[in-house]
Amino acid sequence: SFADKADLAAAFQAAVVDVLVAKSLAALRLTNMKRLVVSGGVGANKLLREQLSREAGKRDAQVFYPPLDLCTDNGAMIAFAAACRIKTQTTSNRTDTSFNIQPRWPLSAVSLN
Repeated sequence: SFADKADLAAAFQAAVVDVLVAKSLAALRLTNMKRLVVSGGVGANKLLREQLSREAGKRDAQVFYPPLDLCTDNGAMIAFAAACRIKTQTTSNRTDTSFNIQPRWPLSAVSLN
């Protein structure tokens, strides 16, 4: 039912917010920092903003959020960049569309050129 789906979504949101708040506070503690910047689509989540700001405030830390209209998901930007790249390739170069997935990609391996 709709109520079951809403309850499931609310429980999922609460669980994700709990983890993000805990990890953010742990990062502040481990780095001895007192300021945190939240960006991306997750920054628009009202529950996250409320809980993270409250918990950070208890520890004399500040959390900074961009305006809601700037809290966008990077998915559209990535899709646009991919479309531009595909458009510039010749048809003969498009036969291989495979790529390697690297969920733990070390920053040292990323080329800045």
